[in-house]
Amino acid sequence: MPIVLAAYIIAYIDRVNVGFAKLQMLGDLKFSESVYGFGAGIFFLGYFIFEVPSNLILHRVGARVWICRVLVTWGIISACTALVRTPMEFYAARLLLGFAESGFFPGMILYLTYWFPSEQRARVIAILLAGSAISGIVGGPVSGYILRFLAGHLGMAGWQWLFILEGLPAVVLGMVILFSFQDRVADARWLSEDEKSIVAAQIAQESGAKSHQTVASVFLSPRIWLMGAIYFGIEMGSYAAGFWLPTIIRQSGVKDAFHIGLLTAIPYAFALVAMVIVGRHSDKTRERRWHVIIPCLVSAVGFIVCVYAGSTLVSMIGLTLATAGVGTAVPMFWALPTSFLGGIGAAAGIALVNCTGNLGGFFSPAIMGFLKTHTGTLNSGLYLVAGCMVASSILIFALLPARVVNR
Repeated sequence: MPIVLAAYIIAYIDRVNVGFAKLQMLGDLKFSESVYGFGAGIFFLGYFIFEVPSNLILHRVGARVWICRVLVTWGIISACTALVRTPMEFYAARLLLGFAESGFFPGMILYLTYWFPSEQRARVIAILLAGSAISGIVGGPVSGYILRFLAGHLGMAGWQWLFILEGLPAVVLGMVILFSFQDRVADARWLSEDEKSIVAAQIAQESGAKSHQTVASVFLSPRIWLMGAIYFGIEMGSYAAGFWLPTIIRQSGVKDAFHIGLLTAIPYAFALVAMVIVGRHSDKTRERRWHVIIPCLVSAVGFIVCVYAGSTLVSMIGLTLATAGVGTAVPMFWALPTSFLGGIGAAAGIALVNCTGNLGGFFSPAIMGFLKTHTGTLNSGLYLVAGCMVASSILIFALLPARVVNR
C-alpha cells in the first residue's frame, strides 16, 4: 500500500500540475482560457480510448510489469510537456499523457481486488485515493515554489521546470515497482504459507459469488453504464477542483504563485481527513450509497459558495467543502462496482466505469475554459459542476444493494 499510495500521489500531481503551470504558461505562450481548458481535458480522451485494453493486459501479464510501463512512459511524456510552444503541441502532449497513464488508476483498483475482500475495500481504496489529497498538500506548495524560485534558471521558465521536475519521479518509481511488486497473494514474501492460504481462499470464495465474470456481460450490463454515468458527474466535480483551484484562489485576490500553492494545501488536507474517516465508517456500517451521496451534496454546496465568494476566506471555505466532498465521494464510489465484479469481468468493468466517468475529466475543464473565455468568470461553470454532483447523488438511489453483505 505505501508503494501504491506513492504512485498515485505522483500520478495525480502529473495529471493536474498543468493547473499550476497555467499561472505562467498562458502568458508566456499566449494561450487563451479555452486552449488551456481543452488541453487539460483532452488528457481524458486518450485515457478513454486505451483504458479497457490496458486493464485487460494488466489482468493477463500482471501489475508489476504493466504498472512499471505505465509510470515510466507517463513520466517521460509529462517532462516533455516543458517543450510545447503551440496549442497543437500542447494538445498532443496532453493526449499522449492520457494514452500513457490510461491503465494506472483502473489497474490499481483491479490490483486491490486481488488482495482485499469487499468488506475492507472502502478503506483501502480510500488509502489509495488519499494520494489525490496528499498530492494537493505536497504538490501545491512544491509547484508554487518551483514557479516562483526556479523561473529563469538555466534559461527555462518556471512552468517548464515544473513539468520536468514533477515528471521524473514517475520514471524512478516505475523501476521501483518492477523490482518490488508482487502480483498476487501467493507471491507475497511477507506472508506465511498459512496466511497466504487464508487470504487467497477468502478472495476466491468472494470472486465465485460475484456476477459479471465475462467481458461481454460487462458491456451488456445497464448497471455498469449507470455507474459510468454516476462517476461522470463526480469526475466533473473532481477535475473542476483539480484544474481550476489555483485559478479560483488567484481570482479571490492572491497573486503570488507560492502563496497560491500554500493555500491549495488547505482543501486537500481536509479532504484527506474526510476520506479516511468516511471510508472507515462505511466499512464499519457496511453501507455504501449514503457515503457517496452526502459527500456529493457537500461538494455541490462548496462550488456554489465559490460563486458567491467575495473574499479569499469565503473562497477557501467553498473550495474546502468542494474538494473534501468530491475527494471523499470518489473512493466511496469505487467500493460499489468492486463489490459485484469478478474475474476478467472486473478488469473490463472497472476500466469501463472509469473511462466512461473520466469523460467528465475532459468535459469539465473544456467547458469551464470555454465559459470563462466567453463570460469572463467561472460562475456558470461552477453552477454546471454543482448540478452534476447533485445529479450523481440522485442516480445513486437507483443502485442496489445499498449494503455490503458480510460473508
